[in-house]
Amino acid sequence: MSENYTNMWEELGLDLEAHEQLLHVLGEGYREVFLSQKNRPEGMKYFDFVMSEVHGLRIKELLDAKKQGRIVVGSFCTFVPEELILAVDGISVGLCTGAEYGFDNAEKYLPRNTCALIKSIFGFKLGNVCPYIESVDMLVGENTCDGKKKAYEILGTLQDNFYVMDLPQTKSDEGKDLFRAEYQKFMKKIEELSQKTVTEENLRKSIEIVNNKRRAIKRLNSLRIADPSPISGLDTLLINQIYFYDDPVRFTNAVNSICDELERRVIEQTGVFPQHTPRILISGCPMAIPNWKIPMIVESIPAVIVGEESCVGVRGTRNFVDDSGNTVQELLDAIVERYFKIDCAIFTPNPSRLEHILQMTKEYHADGVLHYCLQFCQPYQMESGSIEQTLEENNIPVLRIDTDYSQEDTGQIKTRIEAFVERVSC
Repeated sequence: MSENYTNMWEELGLDLEAHEQLLHVLGEGYREVFLSQKNRPEGMKYFDFVMSEVHGLRIKELLDAKKQGRIVVGSFCTFVPEELILAVDGISVGLCTGAEYGFDNAEKYLPRNTCALIKSIFGFKLGNVCPYIESVDMLVGENTCDGKKKAYEILGTLQDNFYVMDLPQTKSDEGKDLFRAEYQKFMKKIEELSQKTVTEENLRKSIEIVNNKRRAIKRLNSLRIADPSPISGLDTLLINQIYFYDDPVRFTNAVNSICDELERRVIEQTGVFPQHTPRILISGCPMAIPNWKIPMIVESIPAVIVGEESCVGVRGTRNFVDDSGNTVQELLDAIVERYFKIDCAIFTPNPSRLEHILQMTKEYHADGVLHYCLQFCQPYQMESGSIEQTLEENNIPVLRIDTDYSQEDTGQIKTRIEAFVERVSC
C-alpha cells in the first residue's frame, strides 16, 4: 500500500497483528493468481491498484465521507438496493465473505456444517480484521436462506445497528407485495439513518448511476463472446467483485476504459488464450473476494471462463431499472420490479434460472458448464440436480463441483476439471 494506514486501522479497533497476517496472505495469493497471468489487458492495472489499496485508500475514502455527513451501508447480497442508498447520498459497500478465516471462532456460534460464506462473515467479524465491517454505519443482512436467517439472529448480538431485510420465497403477486413492503421499510430506515429524504430527483439520479454501472458490465461480458477471449475469466471475476465496493462512477469509467481496449483486442484477435481454447460457463453460488480457487484451477488447465451465472456475475447485473416514473413511489416500484427478477435459488419454483443458464451457454458459445456449489448451501445444491439433468438432455456437458474455501481438495478438483475439459474438447 502506498501509505501507512496503521493509525486508521487501530482507530477502527482492528487486531493489527492478525490484520497484517491477513494482508500478507491475500497479497501473496493475489500475486500468484492474478499477476502471474500472461497477456493481461493494460486496463487491469486500475483494478490491481484497487486491490492493492483494498484495506487502505478505499477505507480512508469511506471514513472521510462519514466526516462529511454521509452514511456507509454494508451488505452481503445483490438484493440490497444500491439505488436507495445512493439516493440519500450514502455509500454502499459489499462485504468480503470469500475466505476461510477465523472458522474456529465462528464455530463457537455456528454448527460446523454451515456453509463457508456464512462462517466467513462471522470469522471476519470476530477476528477484528475487516475494516469495512468496522466502518459501516449500518450492516444489512437479507433472509435469502435459512442458514443466513438464523445466523443473522446471532450476528445481531455482535454487530451494532444490524438491519435484516426479509425476502419472499415465491415469484407470486403476494411475494412481490412482501418484497415491495420490505424495500419501503428499508427506504424509511436509510432516511432515518442519514436524516435525508429520498426525492424523485435524487432517486432518478441514483438509478442512472447504478444502471450505467450495470451497462458497463454488460458491455464487458459481451466482449467475452469473441474467440479468442480478450480477457480471462479470473480478471472478469475480479472486476465483478470490485463492482460491490468501489466508487460507482469511478468504477464505471474504469470498466468502460478497459472495454475500449478489449474491443481493439477483439478486432486484432488478441486473446488471453489461443483460439479454440475450451470455453467454460460457471454457474451457481457467488464467489466473493478472495474466493478464486475454482477459476484459478480452470484457467490453469488451460480452459477459459467466458461467463458467470452468479450473483457475482451476470445474475446480479443483467437487468436495469426503468427510470421513466415521475414520483418516488413509481421509481421505487420500478426498483422492486428489477430486483424481483433476480433468479436466486431461494425462489421456488425457479425455472427462469435454468432458462438463463441455457441462454448463456448458447450466447457465450460455451463448450460446457461447471456448476459450482458451496458445501451446505442447500438452495443451490438442491437445484443442481435438475440443472445437471436438463443440461445433459440438451447435449451440454456439465460438471458439478461441491467445495468450500479450503485448499485441501484442490488436487482432486483439478483432476476432475481436467477430465471434464478433455471431454468437452473432443
